[in-house]
Amino acid sequence: MTLRGPENGQAGTSRRAPVRAARTTPGPGRDALRAQQAPRSRQAPGPRPVATRPGGRLPAGPRGPGPTRLPATGDPRRRQALLTVAVLVLLAVFAVRLVYIQGFRGEAVAQEALAKRLSTASLLAARGEITDANGVQLATSVERYTLTVDQKVLAAWKVRGSDPLVSGPSGAAGLLSPILGLNAAELGAKLAGESRYKVVAKGVLPEQWRAIRELGIDGILAERTSERIYPNKTLAGNLLGWVNSQGVGATGLEALLDAKLQGTPGTVVYEHGRGGQEIPGGYQEQTDSVPGSSVQLTILGDLQWKAEEAIDSQVAATGSDSGVIVAIDTRTGEILALADSGTVDPNDPKDGKLSGSSAISDVFEPGSTAKVITMAAALETGVANPLTPFEVPYSYTTANNQTFHDSHEHATLKLTMTGILSESSNAGTVMLGQNIPQQVRYDYLEKFGFGTRTGIELPDESPGILHPSDEWDGRSKYAVLFGQSVSVTALQATEVFATIANHGVRVQPHLIKGWTAPDGTFTPSTAAASTQVISPTTADTVMTMLESVVDGGTGSSAAIPGYRVAGKTGTAQKFNPDGITASFIGVVPADDPHIAVSVILQNPKTSIYGGAVAAPVFSDVAGYALQELGIAPSGTTAQLFATTWE
Repeated sequence: MTLRGPENGQAGTSRRAPVRAARTTPGPGRDALRAQQAPRSRQAPGPRPVATRPGGRLPAGPRGPGPTRLPATGDPRRRQALLTVAVLVLLAVFAVRLVYIQGFRGEAVAQEALAKRLSTASLLAARGEITDANGVQLATSVERYTLTVDQKVLAAWKVRGSDPLVSGPSGAAGLLSPILGLNAAELGAKLAGESRYKVVAKGVLPEQWRAIRELGIDGILAERTSERIYPNKTLAGNLLGWVNSQGVGATGLEALLDAKLQGTPGTVVYEHGRGGQEIPGGYQEQTDSVPGSSVQLTILGDLQWKAEEAIDSQVAATGSDSGVIVAIDTRTGEILALADSGTVDPNDPKDGKLSGSSAISDVFEPGSTAKVITMAAALETGVANPLTPFEVPYSYTTANNQTFHDSHEHATLKLTMTGILSESSNAGTVMLGQNIPQQVRYDYLEKFGFGTRTGIELPDESPGILHPSDEWDGRSKYAVLFGQSVSVTALQATEVFATIANHGVRVQPHLIKGWTAPDGTFTPSTAAASTQVISPTTADTVMTMLESVVDGGTGSSAAIPGYRVAGKTGTAQKFNPDGITASFIGVVPADDPHIAVSVILQNPKTSIYGGAVAAPVFSDVAGYALQELGIAPSGTTAQLFATTWE
């Protein structure tokens, strides 16, 4: 093989070159030769061989870029330049970002930052008051606070410069305990922990919270609440009911009228610091709450107190299970008193059962007090008049062999229709009433309100029990004539007498006089509905007949000196054969009726007769009501019907 010599402008001498010489001869180099001889599979295709000029020079052509040279990183000037450029770029980014934030999103960013420091609290609406007819508070609300703690924030709190150091839960407890009147150790245990929200104390007074706030203890916060109080304790507790811990009416009027008493809550948005405390002078936005309306009842507070005191005393004196007193304005239907024995204090409802008023929820057989309906029906239908004579035996048997007898044995009596009512004779009432058609008997019971709710503004009112006349059996159709086989509430029974006293006009009884709006505007209740049940003449006649019951009849203990009284005693067996309901319901003054009052006792032990146990209480309470209302004594003498005949 012939090799070309070094490129020196002269032709080389041709000779056989030793192998070793070929490895040291200057030229393309052994690596280039090996590359030329290497298999194509191991090498990417390269440029085709180029012919050389004579003398070994390559032909002229464009020069390539040559080999890439790396910068000298060790050059301090170059390194400084690169650093300067990087800083300028970073500053430019910051500048652009700053311009964007301040120029385009400045307000939004500020709002976002503020929002992180804002808290929202609810502003409770003041609950409306409940007052009696004269504006005396029966239920009202007072400002209170619920004290809470953020235990994590409190753990880092300390009083700067204090010696010894006052800090954390134990230090806070030492400051708070004398204000709250709580044991410091027990309070400290409540304050320690990891909770972000824990109730420390409820019912905190405004002056207590002001003192606590001035301490500036981080993590100690308060929520404004209200507490419902009943200034007169047990007075009308059966009507008022109570409010639960969430401020919602739970029973009685508080529950029934809750929507109007509640009002509309407001809100306050405020800026707070690290410890959750409001920043003085910081951002604040408030939407005021709207107080609830206040309700004025028809109840007379003093008369309600008298009725409650009287019925409690008589229940105790007679060993009765319970008792109620109802007083109604006969002309307007306003409830002046609605008293249950054993009324509890709504300030502390857990001590008793506030289940409403038994005067509207509990039913009983009215007994002889319902005989006035039979008398009215007999007069209206022309069956008899006040002087119609009857020979009344102790025991009377009807055509269908149903026997009825009076409360005590006696010889046959010559009684007028008025006398039958005055002596409260069951036998005589059946003799008289059997001439009234069965459906008519039912119709008058229904007209006077039996079997239907009165519509009084209290929850859980019972309609009583009045079966249709075609469901009466052979005995019931006579028993209804003297108040058995039917059941009523105390309010329904009292309403019958109020209707008779109001010249036969039945006025719906009601408990609400009106509402006072938050702006002080008073709106009276809509006038109560009224219905003419019996004619004025019949009503006035029955009133005169009822005066005979008090003037020499079974209700003589109901008399009130200086006033004419009309009324009726009642004694009825309960569903339990051993149970008795004793009652007296009357109207005063009989010559100018203003008030109907009922006294009803359940299972008295000293006597079963209403004239003995209920009539004296009527005299006491009705007499008090006359004085309370300033009603003048009767100015006329009663012209009574004869009760007997010869």
